[in-house]
Amino acid sequence: QVQLVESGGGLVQAGGSLRLSCGASGRTFSSYIMGWFRQAPGKEREFVAATSRNGGRTIYADSVKGRFTISRDGAKNTVYLQMNSLKPEDMAVYYCAADPTSVRLGVRPIEYSYWGQGTQVTVSS
Repeated sequence: QVQLVESGGGLVQAGGSLRLSCGASGRTFSSYIMGWFRQAPGKEREFVAATSRNGGRTIYADSVKGRFTISRDGAKNTVYLQMNSLKPEDMAVYYCAADPTSVRLGVRPIEYSYWGQGTQVTVSS
């Protein structure tokens, strides 16, 4: 089992940047596919980005491709989401998630077993 804690959310103007962090407990961080999802009020949770166990593969939602970058640091048991050129439509609660079992990078919330508590990202226009 793994516990996930997100940080780094906040208020930013459109066009600005934020870096989210997600710290994972336990010694098996490298055994998890890690993903970022987001949920805006009144909307379903949606996929943002995911990275493979060794960080060698990444996938992104079309809406963030070219603006967001997911990365992971095994030594720090942390996964990051660098968000640049933020838009008002990026405003949401952002969640990190861990998948211990899949062989492919999942884009559906149901594919992830563990979740953090979320961090709010607010983008002002």
